[in-house]
Amino acid sequence: MASENNNFLTVSLRGAGQVFFMENALTGLLFLVAIAYASYDAGQWATTIGAIIGLLVATVTAMWMGNDKPSIQSGLFGFNGILVGVALPTFIAVSPLLWFYIIVGAAVSTVATATFAATLTKSWGVPGSTGPFVLTAWLMVGGAYAFGALDVTGDSARMATDYISGAAVIPAADELVQIFFRNIAQVFLLGSAVSGVIILIGIFIASRRAGLAAAAGSLVAMICAIGMRVDPTVVIQGLYGFSPVLTAMAVGVIFLDTSAKVVVYALLATVATVFVQAAYDVVMSPLGLPSFTAPYVLTMYLFVAPKKALAPHPHAPVAEHQLDDA
Repeated sequence: MASENNNFLTVSLRGAGQVFFMENALTGLLFLVAIAYASYDAGQWATTIGAIIGLLVATVTAMWMGNDKPSIQSGLFGFNGILVGVALPTFIAVSPLLWFYIIVGAAVSTVATATFAATLTKSWGVPGSTGPFVLTAWLMVGGAYAFGALDVTGDSARMATDYISGAAVIPAADELVQIFFRNIAQVFLLGSAVSGVIILIGIFIASRRAGLAAAAGSLVAMICAIGMRVDPTVVIQGLYGFSPVLTAMAVGVIFLDTSAKVVVYALLATVATVFVQAAYDVVMSPLGLPSFTAPYVLTMYLFVAPKKALAPHPHAPVAEHQLDDA
């Protein structure tokens, strides 16, 4: 059980698992393996190094601040840090100062997580989830434009017209499989379908219901994006699926009690997330900033806020022993 093993490594791995709401150290380890595979496949290890730095710094910062101990042990202060650690090397060129930038960003994400818990969650009962990551990453990537020691790269400066000018071409069958798994991998900003397979296995290890929700979210997002004639080059990269995957899990399984009505409610939320993703991409592009998981965060807030009996933490602390769906 989760409470029986709270050493630093286990707590940190749970933090990695909490990116997909799973308080499971083995799941978190598989997520790191997925990140490492994508780095190996691309020949670029900065994202893996950044992920480890972000995860560890965020966890240590929470301990140093004396934050809520059960939340720390559940990994609830680590998942935003690992996302910051993956995001910054994705959009900022590698340099010695980048690692310092990641350390600061990961520490700030922990402060932001505590702030969201003390305000948004405490006052309105809405989980902060990856909101602290989005806020921190926007500030860090935006600030990098002003620092001569940092070079913003990647797709962060992509123009809005790039997202709406693509030809309406339905991907081939083999591409559909790639899209399905990239939708899941892109939560960690990974373009590898193999990484998506590893991540989905990790989710299923912790919870079959959560795994099915993730798979359903990816499938719905893919159908919706193709049906709405989104630029195929963007869809193929999985960039229209990662936020809907999180929404399907959060609304359908994690933050609300699963029922027939909630499943339909989650389906609506998942489709809405695709539309919100499109809006965010257009709005954020002139600013030179990625949307990150903001479409999921906004949609989740809108769909979870009306419901009662929410978890009092910034993430629903899904314990390992609570995820046995047998």
